[in-house]
Amino acid sequence: MIAGIDLGTTHSLVGVMESGFPVLIADAEGRRLTPSAVWFPEEGEPVVGWAALEKKATHPAQVVTSVKRLIGRRVGETASSSPGCAVEAGPDGELRVLVGGRSLRPEEISAIILSELKTDLEQSCGVPVNQAVITVPAYFNDAQRAATKRAGELAGFTVERILSEPTAAALAYGLDRLGERAKVAVYDLGGGTFDVSVLELNCGVFEVLSTNGDTSLGGDDLDVALSKIWNLSRFDAEKIKRALTDAESIEFDGRTYHRSDLETACLPIIEKTRRHCLRSLSDAHLETSALDAVVLVGGATRMPVVRKFVTEIFGREPDVSQHPDEAVALGATIQAGILEGGLQNLTLLDVTPLSLGIETFGGLMNVIIPRNTTIPCKAGEMFTNAVANQSAMSITVLQGEREMARDNWPLGRMDVAFPPAPKGHARVGVQFELDANGILHVLARDTSTGLDTVINIQSAVEVSDEAVEKMLGDSLEHAFEDMDERIFTEAKLKADEMLPAVDSALEALGDEVTAEIRSAISDLVQKIRVAPKNLDDRPNFWSAAECSSWRISG
Repeated sequence: MIAGIDLGTTHSLVGVMESGFPVLIADAEGRRLTPSAVWFPEEGEPVVGWAALEKKATHPAQVVTSVKRLIGRRVGETASSSPGCAVEAGPDGELRVLVGGRSLRPEEISAIILSELKTDLEQSCGVPVNQAVITVPAYFNDAQRAATKRAGELAGFTVERILSEPTAAALAYGLDRLGERAKVAVYDLGGGTFDVSVLELNCGVFEVLSTNGDTSLGGDDLDVALSKIWNLSRFDAEKIKRALTDAESIEFDGRTYHRSDLETACLPIIEKTRRHCLRSLSDAHLETSALDAVVLVGGATRMPVVRKFVTEIFGREPDVSQHPDEAVALGATIQAGILEGGLQNLTLLDVTPLSLGIETFGGLMNVIIPRNTTIPCKAGEMFTNAVANQSAMSITVLQGEREMARDNWPLGRMDVAFPPAPKGHARVGVQFELDANGILHVLARDTSTGLDTVINIQSAVEVSDEAVEKMLGDSLEHAFEDMDERIFTEAKLKADEMLPAVDSALEALGDEVTAEIRSAISDLVQKIRVAPKNLDDRPNFWSAAECSSWRISG
């Protein structure tokens, strides 16, 4: 078994071939993305991933992120590299990172990240995995490639191949099926690096005609620019940037942030990729009209402003059929399968035709795996108890595109018991795994006891075209009323949670609250208490235009 690894600037992923399909491995929390962050506490072993990232705001001198920008470099080459990393020259002149009282080579830090991926993989597979394919940007030089290979070896892997990221992305997108001598541009804007490559694909052989890029240009730079403009921490700036990828505007800490402002701030940085794109086309002796496809890789390419920019540069809409964060890892895993000898001809991956999720408190549909997700796949979320002293959680598995659970198709049901706990204290992790055969495995784990409850559902993918078409049609036809009902339900749940807290606060504050303020609060509380309980009697909160706007900005 050979692992396929995307050792990314911001996030890293690992996968293996299972039954002829590339499968990306999730951690214990059901998350496939592992932040490329390492926290070095004063005592104990380094911590990798989400827990390390959370320490970045409070212990910046003990956390390293974006180490990929430093790997294989010398001290004089790091002027615009990883923000916040202190570096020095080691005894033999090589670059070292100063963190938590330690002086470490970048590949040593990368090896810690790779070791975490190896652990997650082996826990998932149940067997040792000691061989790997690791991806790097196409324009990485020999020193950077050699340092990446050393990192893999330090983590306990035999590195079978260092694979260029655009080639991996092409494998993931299945671009070898475009026909003879198809030409493809791969635009890869990740967390810390950018590259653009033009490939020619001929009978399964991928030839890189040209490549260009910048090892110090990526989503990190967008975060730094936004943090300065908005006077926020990088962590908060990144959070807002991610939210505005899907929303026109958001509220955060009492301020309103608009996507248009974000795009104005980010466009000058994105514009820096233009010359690399044009140079890559020129080096390949191609006009944009000669391209058969343009594909996007890297988390930053989810931003609408980036997609508009790519469309303008290349004169065609990019292919967005793959998850930009996962494409390179999937390609690395496919390459691993080829090296194993298990793949002679690449196989078209199936997708789930409708969203899969569970019913949550209030009768809402909570999506775990969105429709059109390539299978096999895994995804999960953590849920908590909605009622004090609740001792069990009933999980109804649903399929469909409607906002309310009752309007979707129930696939199965399971009950998860846990020790009684105050409201919001119980923790139940729910993981969906959709395998290559279309069988949905649902696992629920009570984190306090570690006990698992599992059900297997056979019909998650085998849905007739007519049924899918009807579900999608109904979701569009009832979109406004569905969203109206969801908004009302969520507001009612929030009110039910808030009103007792208001009563308690008023009682605790006593005479500190003036009669005038107490009267104003009482009037507002009374309005909420007498608000329509029956959905048929509720006011029409949203017109069609307002509801459409809410879906975009909310």
